[in-house]
Amino acid sequence: MNGYKILENNLIDIIKEEQAKLGYRKEKIRLYYPLSSLNNIFSSQDNVYEMDERLKKLSEYTNETLGEVIVSNKDDRFCFYINEQGAEYVHENTKEDEFIKRLIELVGKHETKMQDIENLFLSKASKVHIEKMEDNEFDTLIYFEEDSEDTYYYCFKDEGFHIIYHRFLPDDYKDIYQ
Repeated sequence: MNGYKILENNLIDIIKEEQAKLGYRKEKIRLYYPLSSLNNIFSSQDNVYEMDERLKKLSEYTNETLGEVIVSNKDDRFCFYINEQGAEYVHENTKEDEFIKRLIELVGKHETKMQDIENLFLSKASKVHIEKMEDNEFDTLIYFEEDSEDTYYYCFKDEGFHIIYHRFLPDDYKDIYQ
């Protein structure tokens, strides 16, 4: 899969996650990526100028789905502006991510324990990597080991009264934590 398709899929996944959390609204969306994440997506070592040039072609890939995606940047932080057509496309034409929906429901409850989160992952696949983290930011890393469309790494923090999470692309996780 080429980098443009990977980026398009990631943008759609983030919009689906946002719609699962907040509900659907036909609205403009801005999503931000650091240069390092984009280099991971494109398997490149671009500088800011080179990445800016590369991303000028993005709308050729997203026209049928998200419409024209306008990309801007400030230093090495890139903003992807997705118009209402993109939000509507995701709502109307993609299958709801039941797993993300269930995960969001779980972390939204004060009585949820980390074992509940682990059980959710294990209910979706038999090969799940669960690792306690030695990091102060997160307590637990969980990801599906194989045969899953979901390739994200999920990091969880039990804050005592509720659990928060962040979802990383695998290479981004490795850049930060390994």
